[in-house]
Amino acid sequence: MLKQIHITEIENIRIGHAQDIENATGCTVIICEKGAPAGVDVRGGGPASRETELLRPVADCTGIHALLLSGGSAFGLDAAGGVMEYLEERNIGFDVGITKVPLVCESCLFDLNVANHRVRPDKKMGYEACIQSEQNQPAMGNVGAGTGASVGKLGGIQTAMKSGLGMYAVQLGDLKIGAIVAVNALGDIYDYKTGTILAGMRTKDGKGWANSEQVLYTLYNEKKNLFHQNTTIGAIVTNAKFDKTHMNKIAAMAQNGYSRSIRPVHTTADGDSIYALSVGEIEADLNVTGTLAAQVMAEAIKCAVLKSKPAYGLPAAQSFLSR
Repeated sequence: MLKQIHITEIENIRIGHAQDIENATGCTVIICEKGAPAGVDVRGGGPASRETELLRPVADCTGIHALLLSGGSAFGLDAAGGVMEYLEERNIGFDVGITKVPLVCESCLFDLNVANHRVRPDKKMGYEACIQSEQNQPAMGNVGAGTGASVGKLGGIQTAMKSGLGMYAVQLGDLKIGAIVAVNALGDIYDYKTGTILAGMRTKDGKGWANSEQVLYTLYNEKKNLFHQNTTIGAIVTNAKFDKTHMNKIAAMAQNGYSRSIRPVHTTADGDSIYALSVGEIEADLNVTGTLAAQVMAEAIKCAVLKSKPAYGLPAAQSFLSR
């Protein structure tokens, strides 16, 4: 039977957040001290990422030691330096003789337009996230990489809504699989089971849904710049034993969770990316694991908007839906 668990019940990972609430940015780290075969699937047209080449099947790397999800757009890539420092201090990484080099991948979302664009996750914040991971009690909502996240930005930030960071995990027999995601989409967020809009672009009076898909269709003959600061970034973590080629496939299947929950999605104005990490030794079927990956990702997206609170002048689903 399929049962819900907390993502921290998956062994061999630690998750930590660091954030600057005032300036609306932050980062979230997933640490895998033993190393984790990992894959990635990027479908958005504007990703800001680090070390993704390590995850190509032809690359020599057999596992990474940490994944960082961050705000700050490409500026936020600096935060990975703090993760590397933390891991090197603890003798964690790829042994090169004179030291161990931590293998750290990272993706960033765009939150510079929410509060203070001069403040971004940096090396210090990345290190702080690692320290916080030692507690391994990650929260959801306005935390970590989700601190400055928003959704429904086709009409600009003035008709957008607050989003955040979500997590969801399940267990099937010995198989455990979870998702963590910072939802910062151009499009609207739907409950994948009911088709109900949970958060997204509002009408100009702020009282109803504008429906981003329908608005986008009206622009079919315009060369409109859709760059309104987007990108949803997430990760799948499982205790199933797979190599990185298989983890690339699981990351690709997990993108179905994005497609079920975000509309429109994977546009040139998004940098939508999903990583997938294998942190255990459980034998499992690839197709079962990939199918579950899509489900837990859709649930994590739902959690990201429902756990978020109004901030920075943006309403959140929990207040907007209860009116």
